[in-house]
Order: sequence, then C-alpha cells, then structure tokens
Amino acid sequence: MKLQVPFLQLPVSFDATALADEIAALGEGVWKPHPQGFAGNSMLPLVSAHGDAANEAFSGPMRPTPELLRCPYLTQVFASLGATVGRSRLMRLSGHAEVTRHADQGYYWAERVRVHIPVVTQPTVRFECDSAVINMAPGECWIFDTWRQHRVLNDAVESRVHLVVDTVGGGRFWDMVNRGRPHDAPKAGWQDMRIAPKAGEVASFACETVNVPAVMTPWELNDHLGLLFADAVPHPNLAQARQIAMRFARTWQGLWFEFGEREEGRARYGEALQRFIEEIRGPTQPMLLKNELRWFNALMTIVCKFAVSDAVQLPATAQRQREMGDNA
Repeated sequence: MKLQVPFLQLPVSFDATALADEIAALGEGVWKPHPQGFAGNSMLPLVSAHGDAANEAFSGPMRPTPELLRCPYLTQVFASLGATVGRSRLMRLSGHAEVTRHADQGYYWAERVRVHIPVVTQPTVRFECDSAVINMAPGECWIFDTWRQHRVLNDAVESRVHLVVDTVGGGRFWDMVNRGRPHDAPKAGWQDMRIAPKAGEVASFACETVNVPAVMTPWELNDHLGLLFADAVPHPNLAQARQIAMRFARTWQGLWFEFGEREEGRARYGEALQRFIEEIRGPTQPMLLKNELRWFNALMTIVCKFAVSDAVQLPATAQRQREMGDNA
C-alpha cells in the first residue's frame, strides 16, 4: 500500500521476550523455506487460507493456523491491532542475509498495509524504504510504504525474526495509524501503549473472508488506474495511455450496470479486457513508475489479472515481480 511517509511507528508495543519464548516452544520443524527460495529467508505461517499452513494462496477465507493457536500472546497481538487480518507470518532472515531491493506490486498489495513487529533482532539490522533507513527495535510496531523500493539487510550473526501482518485495516486500526509517528519525527512527547501478555488467553480477531472480486467494480477499477497514472514517470505516450484507459473504464462501467457480477456477463467483460490490453500494451511498454516498476506490468498485476476472474494470464516477468512482495 502506498503511504505518505516511508515508515510510520504505531502507538503500541509488545513484550518481545514473551513472543520469542512462545515461538521457540513451537520448535524448528514448523518453519518453512521461503516459497520463492530466497537465500536466508524462512517463514512460519500464522494466518493462511482455510487455516492451512501449507496453503500460500492470497485468496480464500483466512484463518489462524494451528501454530498460531498454540501461542496465546501472539493471538493477543493480532487482536490488539483492531484490523481485519489477511495472510500473515513470522518471517526470519538469517545472519549475513538480505531481502533484496524491490517494490511490491499486485492486486493483493494495492489495498493492504504490512505491519512489522520485531521479535528477535539486533541494532545493526537495517530496513530501507526509498531513501529512509531505520532499525526497528524489539516489540515496536511499524508499517511502511510497500509501493516504494525497499530492502532489509541483516549484517549480524543472529537471525532476525519479525511478526508480519498483512491487513486492509479497520476503523480502530486506522485511528491508531493517525496517532502514529513518522520515522523522522521526534519521540519527545510521543507515547505508545504497552500490551502485556495475558497468560493462557487465546484471543479472537477478524480475518478476511472476501478478498478477490468476481468482477472488479468500476469504482475500484478507476481507483487503481488513478494510482498508476498519478505515479507514472512523465513520458510522451502518457496522454495516449490515459485516453485508452478512459475509454476502457467507461466501457467497463457500462457493462457493470448491465451485468454486475452475474455469470452471463463474464464473457463480455473478458472481451473488453483483452481489447484493452492489446490496445494499451504498445504505448505503455516504455513507460515506468516512480518506484522503478514497469507501468504495463503493474497494470497487469494490479488491474487486469483481477478485473474479472480467470480472464488473463500474467506475463512471466510480471508474475515474478508480483511474488517479490512476499519476502520483506
């Protein structure tokens, strides 16, 4: 999700030692290699589709995994965020390893903010986002702008372990964000609320059930197109691309008011989408976004792949870039 600042500290903190003890009690056998095989990266699923730790899907009803339910304090941390939770994990970065520089793109990342709570870390671990560089201390709670280029470098010997919660938020969560502290703002006078563990209490929290549209609404479509054009690097083809996108958006709106999500309209949506892709591909191939991503690839992963279910396949390069958002 695009934010106004690279990093924002939320006004809540946790007992990192208690979290680390719970996680250690789970044992090493529950940790999994990173799905894309990034060196030095491993993960422990906590919220996944249907509560299945082996299910890496972005869509479907998200539920706590058995491992999360064995960790009462971890469930309390989730509940304290006041958010509707998507796929979430513990993410481990071994010593002298890094998360390579990338920006997150794709439909999943457009509407979700990524919450980081360091559990095991060292002062030398560097989290970079755009030109900002910070160290997240144990027990702190941070969000960051995943739309910007970012990377993580662990030059210590010990592993870094973060709780990473993906969420669209919720009323209480965004109220907390509004009380947050940008990374470069002074701490004087700013306070966070410490959430102490409650022994044995397994807390419940809201999880996603609906997360991928059968047909994207015209309002959502316009919102995503607006982001892509607002973040486009100036280019001679930009005006032409806007005209093509505007015609497509108007066609999509007409279809929506005729069919909505009804199955009988899916073929018409698919035809309009394929015509749009063919028309806009050429003019936008040389265009870039301010976060260094290719404009057309971002269009495919944010809009076209999910505008109507099963309508298009991602280009291989766009698919690889979409997956890069999994490892920060």
